Amino acid sequence: MWLKPEEVLLKNALKLWVTVRSNDFFLLQRRRGHGEPTGRITGLLVGALDSVLDSNARVSPFRILLQVPGSQISWVIANGAAEEDVNKHWDWLVHHLLHSLSVFENKEDVASFVRGKVKGLIAEEVRGRQAAQEEEPDKFREALLKFELHFGLPSSEKLVTYYSCCCWKGRVPRQGFLYLSINHAAFYSFLLGKEVKFVIPWAEVTRLERVSTGLMTEAVRINTRQRQREFSMFLNPDEAFGFIGQLADIALRRLLDSEGLEVDRVLQQPARITKRILEEQALREYVLALFRLPRGERLHEVASCSAWTPHARCHAAGTLYTTDGYMCFSGREEGSCILLIPLSEVLSIEKAESTTLLPNPVIVSVRTKKAFQLIELQNRDELVENLNSRLRALQWKQSMFRSRRDGKRSASAPTPYYTFYYDTGPSDDEIEEQVLRNTVNSEALMTAFHQNQPGTHSIKSSEQLKERLWEDHFSEFGRGVHMFRTDKIQRLVAMGIPESLRGELWMTLSDATSELESHQGYYTSMVQKSMGLSSLATEEIERDLHRSLPDHPAFQNPTGIAALRRVLTAYAHRNPKIGYCQSMNILASVLLLYAKEEEAFWLLVAVCERMLPDYFNRRVIGAQVDQSVFEELIRDRLPELAECVPDLSALSSASLSWFLTLFLSVLPFHSAVCVVDCFFVHGIKAIFQLGLAALDANMAALSASTDDGQALMILSSFLDQVGSEESSCPPASCPPASCPPASCPPASEDAGGSDVLAVRNTNISDLINESYERFGDLTVKQIERLRCRHRIRVLQAHEDTTKDNALRVVTPDVSISAENLSAVYDLFKTEHFISLYWGDGSSAAAAEAAAWRHGDSGRSYVERQYRLDRPQFKSLYGLLAPWPGDSNQHADTLADRTFTLLDQDGDSLVTFRDFTGWLDTLYCAELSEKIRLLFRLHIPPALTHTEEDPSPMKSPQLSTHRPLRVHRPSVPGVEGEETDYQQQLKQMLKDLLKEKDVEKPLPLMNQREFIQFCKTLYSMFHGDPEENELFQAIATVTSLVLQIGEAGHRGHAPEVIGSGSEVAEDEWTVSYAQILASLLTEQALVNFLEKPLDLGAMVTAAREKQYHQRAGLLTLQLRTR
Repeated sequence: MWLKPEEVLLKNALKLWVTVRSNDFFLLQRRRGHGEPTGRITGLLVGALDSVLDSNARVSPFRILLQVPGSQISWVIANGAAEEDVNKHWDWLVHHLLHSLSVFENKEDVASFVRGKVKGLIAEEVRGRQAAQEEEPDKFREALLKFELHFGLPSSEKLVTYYSCCCWKGRVPRQGFLYLSINHAAFYSFLLGKEVKFVIPWAEVTRLERVSTGLMTEAVRINTRQRQREFSMFLNPDEAFGFIGQLADIALRRLLDSEGLEVDRVLQQPARITKRILEEQALREYVLALFRLPRGERLHEVASCSAWTPHARCHAAGTLYTTDGYMCFSGREEGSCILLIPLSEVLSIEKAESTTLLPNPVIVSVRTKKAFQLIELQNRDELVENLNSRLRALQWKQSMFRSRRDGKRSASAPTPYYTFYYDTGPSDDEIEEQVLRNTVNSEALMTAFHQNQPGTHSIKSSEQLKERLWEDHFSEFGRGVHMFRTDKIQRLVAMGIPESLRGELWMTLSDATSELESHQGYYTSMVQKSMGLSSLATEEIERDLHRSLPDHPAFQNPTGIAALRRVLTAYAHRNPKIGYCQSMNILASVLLLYAKEEEAFWLLVAVCERMLPDYFNRRVIGAQVDQSVFEELIRDRLPELAECVPDLSALSSASLSWFLTLFLSVLPFHSAVCVVDCFFVHGIKAIFQLGLAALDANMAALSASTDDGQALMILSSFLDQVGSEESSCPPASCPPASCPPASCPPASEDAGGSDVLAVRNTNISDLINESYERFGDLTVKQIERLRCRHRIRVLQAHEDTTKDNALRVVTPDVSISAENLSAVYDLFKTEHFISLYWGDGSSAAAAEAAAWRHGDSGRSYVERQYRLDRPQFKSLYGLLAPWPGDSNQHADTLADRTFTLLDQDGDSLVTFRDFTGWLDTLYCAELSEKIRLLFRLHIPPALTHTEEDPSPMKSPQLSTHRPLRVHRPSVPGVEGEETDYQQQLKQMLKDLLKEKDVEKPLPLMNQREFIQFCKTLYSMFHGDPEENELFQAIATVTSLVLQIGEAGHRGHAPEVIGSGSEVAEDEWTVSYAQILASLLTEQALVNFLEKPLDLGAMVTAAREKQYHQRAGLLTLQLRTR
């Protein structure tokens, strides 16, 4: 294979290589000992050396070197494991390059030419490998070449797929190709001699829609903040829209909120993203959501098959999905038959030809002495082999864990640190808080705090009936995590799970059981590690402990409070990325009521990390995404309501608490627990369905409401009075998340009017059944597709908020107009993104990550959001600096000094506030502030003593030993004149100080620094219409300042104005005030520095240049690496 050329100083170092073939420019070498007869001592030694090296360090036995006659340096340009492979490369070099090299007179040019040719061959191989992964490699290779040719983006901008389509400009369609890459959508059309091309960064996409109009059918609309583009006439619009949504979603998650959202490991490496990867990722997301698996599970095999269903006495057709730790079966109709088999429960997976005549049967045996039969499996042998391989690895891992755990137990003290303790009565003064903190409850809180009350006989009878129905269900469909889940379980759950089985079924339906069994002792260790630690999360937990179901007796007792504290603190310690989020306390409280403490912890893990992904992060993105999805579902499923209430934002905002707390904060306690039952069966789908049912039940009242407040009151009143069979009082008197039936006061007979009585008759079971009947056709696949699209909107809405906050922070400190400030922010952010796109921001990313790790408490999130490193800043400097130098080298030097000056905290990053402050000084500040900035750029820390400034000064040279003088009329009494002039300068400075106070005293400038200052002044005026007058003015000012400095140097130490820093008596120095006053004597300079500058025009030009200029620079950098 061709290699990126690497230098080799000695072609036969240590005699490890033998030359097989050679010519004037190339050597083909073989590793000594490879292919030689055994017995030679050198071959044995080299062979032994190669054998002890690991696989990554081993050397290929054949290689090709590029050699330059007369040079000791060679370059490895190819290697191979077999002689046939490397001979192909050798023949190519001889036939295609060798004759061409003889025409070069300079032998160094030969090396550069060959190295460049080899890099081109490597790039072609990469394209070929990428194209080979596609369905039609030749067509994809051709499209890849056109993509690179038309748009000129760096080679690291990987093309994923492309489509032939029309882009509409008004009513005019333009046929062309839409190229989808990892960071952009790019369109190109050449029709009737007119070329149309544009690039849309995914980071700027705010909305994706499918629209149909009279002219366009099945069009895809891509909205950005500036405009919208519409594409139609796709051969496969569903596929195109799906990939566009995926790529935009992935890019935004990676770029806008990489710290807050979960992104798959494969997608964190954009260079690995292909069309096939996107298809696999979409299927994986669907499988994780359908079966609510851990987010780290990887999807391995997908196979059509049929599973034997004992309850139906037949084989059900469906699909088998296998992951790292699970076998998952789903019937053809989503939700009709679900079977989940954790590999940790599996004893064996066997082919069963000898026992049955069924096609390709497989028997899966589990620990509960049950077996599951799968037939009609495609590629059965390979599938069974792969499953058994993962099963053996898992069993070995479990055995190692058990042996390690048993070893720790035997070595530990006979009395464990944690004991099982329960206090069912009120706390006594003798019970110490520390004892409760270090005690793990072995039973659910409801078992201790459930009191028998008068009039609950009917409730007991209802519970017993439910228990019998569930026992019958277990006997027919199985019990445990591998229970068959069909429509029947839906009907049972709608009636409410009996309290005696609720904790068990929650563990089973969420598969928290597997996590608990595979992590024995984990919760205890988390409690032990987290107790006593203090953090922001623990402070928030302590504040919310007594707000969690405060009316329930379990949490009026120190035992319940201590258990809640342990669960929340242990989870915050387990997952510091989430830590603690409000509403987790309510959820954990309910879990503790019906499950043991350790089980409640694993249920909380399942909810936060699997069933509600991204809900409990820093900005609750997941809940807001589902809130936005819910709004679209209202428009789709309840069009009459959407028509009467055009602005659905109020209704969707009310739903945020529904999603975050699973209705626990808005429904009476027993009714809300029934909703949690449904959630553990059907996941977030149950919350969407119930929300739609609640709106549907109140459609008439909501449609007639006059304002948002009235609509919210209607919903609140309705939800407050939704009752359940467990309630021993009318629903109207039970507050949300309230106490158990015993604490409900008797209802008044005249509690409300006829409307209220109608609402009182609503039972939670009826509402749940209504939600399944009306909206049960909502599928997980639909929800996942909607989430992908709406996540784009939510992230961009957060981005708009971040921008508004950043501008609000900066606006009081600058005089830049709001429009220009907004445009500068966009430039600043785009520069940050460009480096993330094409890998030029490694230093910025590292510094950024370090800042997040160490908290960077001195800055807010807004200030940390986007920051630029030195190369990024220099790029923007070249686009926005109003005074470009006559030398690129000197402009680059000034950019370096400016970055050093703005990087006040020394983290090698510049914030948006610092950047806008610099721009404000250049474009909007007074003359004195501009000169002050120039002065600071030429003294430490901006100007270092070790700085080498290679820029030549084309203006008159300054002597470092004597002052520069220009021709002036001779006037008698020069010394007296100089003294008078210094007095005038002092007076002018005093007048300036009266007008405006100096922010901070500046140190004095020595002669070397002043020379650099003069160079900058001369470079500022190149190309100006008044260039000659300005040069003469600069010469006059320079002479004047040098005379002032020389006079002070000859006479006495110069007066230090403001700084107070000690300066050697024999050193030549001038102050900022002296330079400022001298510059003010030349009207040409004053006019130039006070000339109005149009920042808006500069920003507009920069926006047009930035993208392609940076793309070209990065391409050049990548080629020279």
